[in-house]
Amino acid sequence: IRHNNLKPSSDSQRDESRIFHLPRLPTDDGSSSSSHSPKLTAAPDRALPKMRRPQRAGGGGAPALALAIALAALAARGADASIHEYAGGGFSPRANSFFFHGGSEGLYASDPSSNSSASFIRFDSVIFRRTQESASRHEDMQQKTGLVEAIIVEIQDRDKIGGSYLHSDAICCTPELDKEKFCKVGEVIIRPNPDNPDWPKRIQTFFDGKNEETPMVTQTVSINKTGMYYLYFMFCDPQLKGLKIIGRTVWRNPQGYLPGKMAPMMTFYGFMSLAYLALGLLWFIQFVRLWKDILQLHYHITAVIALGMCEMAFWYFEYANFNSTGTRPMGITLWAVTFTAVKKTVSRLLLLVVSMGYGVIVPTLGGITSRVAALGFIYFIASEALELVENLGNINDFSGKTRLFLVLPVAVLDATFIIWIFSSLSRTLEKLQLRRSMAKLELYRKFTNSLAVSVLISIAWIGYELYFNATDPLSELWQRAWIIPSFWNVLSYALLVIICVLWSPSRNPTGFAYSEDAGDGADEEGLSLVGSAVKGTGDMVNLHVFPEDKRA
Repeated sequence: IRHNNLKPSSDSQRDESRIFHLPRLPTDDGSSSSSHSPKLTAAPDRALPKMRRPQRAGGGGAPALALAIALAALAARGADASIHEYAGGGFSPRANSFFFHGGSEGLYASDPSSNSSASFIRFDSVIFRRTQESASRHEDMQQKTGLVEAIIVEIQDRDKIGGSYLHSDAICCTPELDKEKFCKVGEVIIRPNPDNPDWPKRIQTFFDGKNEETPMVTQTVSINKTGMYYLYFMFCDPQLKGLKIIGRTVWRNPQGYLPGKMAPMMTFYGFMSLAYLALGLLWFIQFVRLWKDILQLHYHITAVIALGMCEMAFWYFEYANFNSTGTRPMGITLWAVTFTAVKKTVSRLLLLVVSMGYGVIVPTLGGITSRVAALGFIYFIASEALELVENLGNINDFSGKTRLFLVLPVAVLDATFIIWIFSSLSRTLEKLQLRRSMAKLELYRKFTNSLAVSVLISIAWIGYELYFNATDPLSELWQRAWIIPSFWNVLSYALLVIICVLWSPSRNPTGFAYSEDAGDGADEEGLSLVGSAVKGTGDMVNLHVFPEDKRA
């Protein structure tokens, strides 16, 4: 049971309260309104500070409903990514100012030696639209009848926004502060960084006369320092209340459009694709050499390896396309999400049926086959819905209750799998002890120990995740955030390797195959299922005979 994403649950209001050093303004459902955030689409760690992934469990109807909701919402919105789109979003009050959260991403500094390796934030076709009532208060020939500011701040400079350094709770300049020449009335208070006077960056856009709309000049802001950057659109004049914003901003790193927290994942998926390919080749060689002795269980293991290989390859190409174009290819992303959900489901089912002794102490699952299949189907639906929301949509578009609706099912279903797996292992070990099937017992003890170690490691890692997320609310450690989701992929791969080694195809398959002879335990005692002798290229595991149990 774990979270797969790169940032914990957060919302724009919480981020503003930390950046502007002001108390958080609560909303009706305890989270920020979707209108306060742009329509951003990115992936496991998108541009806006992350909100933890949804997960779900329960009856068959509820997961299906969750999948339907996710598909409907995502189909209507598409899949953009490092392109932050604003579709008529409103501004929220904060102290004596009004703000709109334009996005946030980890950006690396531009490479000065290459023009093609520039890191920037570009404002494309951004238009501000005020109400007719607000515009009618001015004359046609008046100039500068309203001011909107775009503020770009690196998270380390957050204390330079607002009047905290002047011992004031104001964000916008007041007449008193203006008299003391600290700022200008109507503008956001910004204390320049002494090491870089141009930052935090301020870009001003004015309304003229009675115009209800004013475009922001198309421009590009170069990023020359690596950091986590936040963009806010702000105004101080209460007469502009009701202002809306449309348009988009494009964020780019030196190596492409992938957000900084996501960029290392492309390399990781590339390495994992090679790792699954290597495991698949070794397994295929052994599978072909000993095809006459193949058991049904070996086909299940082969399917999991193939799914893992496809999953990693699809994610790599999805990230590569995203990095080169700035948008997420809907088709590849859907395939990658589906392969992830299928592989997670099949992997859990494989662990479960192995724990039940399928093909080892029982030839079939009997009456519980339908229950196992039902659990797998429900888990697939819940996992698919969760992955769709995480990878194809802006999680800020969903309320806190909706996110919880998606999160709980996968968590509950994961817990169900864990309990069922270990209870089945306990019964299997007990049966093998009663039958004195020492070879099979040795195999299952090693399998049980491996699972127990993986659970302990998982618990320790979850603790680290909680600590990481609690101590990094503003993503200041964004360059290390990719390690969190990567760990779970590595752990899943390690468990698969262990199963491949323990249940490797062998010339003596009867050592761990089901036998109708109730007393087969005596015969199989002469076989050690975990012999480590390696013979010849392609042999993954070889069984050997205990000297003391050799028979004529």
